[in-house]
Amino acid sequence: MSWPFLAVIFSGWIYVDAAYRGPKWQGWIFKPITMLLLLLWAWQGPEMTTFSYLILFGLLASLVADIIQMLPTERMLYTIGALFISHLLYTLYFANPLKLSFYWPLILVLFAVGVAIVLLLWNQLEDMRWPVATYIAVTLLMVWVAAESYLTQPGDMSFSQLAGSILLLIANIIWLTNRYRISFKAANGIIAVCYFLGHFMIVRSLHI
Repeated sequence: MSWPFLAVIFSGWIYVDAAYRGPKWQGWIFKPITMLLLLLWAWQGPEMTTFSYLILFGLLASLVADIIQMLPTERMLYTIGALFISHLLYTLYFANPLKLSFYWPLILVLFAVGVAIVLLLWNQLEDMRWPVATYIAVTLLMVWVAAESYLTQPGDMSFSQLAGSILLLIANIIWLTNRYRISFKAANGIIAVCYFLGHFMIVRSLHI
C-alpha cells in the first residue's frame, strides 16, 4: 500500500470533517492538498499510457475548479468550465477502447435524470442555464460511457471507473441543488465524500 494512497485517505477525511464542522481554513487547505495527493497517486500508476494522462489532466482541471471556488470573487462560469473539461477528459479515457452496445434502458434512465435535474434548477439558474445544462450533459455522458465500458468489458477496472463517475454525478447533483434550489446543512459533507471518492475510484482504476 503506497504512502500517497494513505495520504489521500487521511487528507480527504480531514477535509470532509471540515466540511461538516469547520473551521473553513481547514477546508481551504486540505481540499487542494487532497487533489494534489490524488495527482501524485495517479502519476505512480504502474502502466501509464498516453490515455492515462487524461486522468492526470482531468484531476488538474478539477483542482483548478476547486481553487477558483476559493477566490473571494465568485466565478461560477469558470468553475463550471473547469469541471466540464475534467469530466470530458475522463469520458475520453473511459472511451478507449470501447465498443458501444447502446443499452437503451441505461440511456433512457440517464436522459430522465438529466431532464429532471435541469427542470428542477432551470428557473433559478438565470444566465447560467446553458452552461449548467451543458455541464450536466457531459457528466451524464461520462457516466454512460463508463457504464457501456463495464457492460461490454466487465471487470474490476471498468467497475471502478463506473463507480467513480456515478459518485461524481451524485456530488454534482447535490452541489447544484444545494446552490440553486434547496440548501441543507449536511450538503457540504455529502458533496465532499462523493467528490473525493469519485476521483479516488477513477484514479484507482490506473492501479488495477
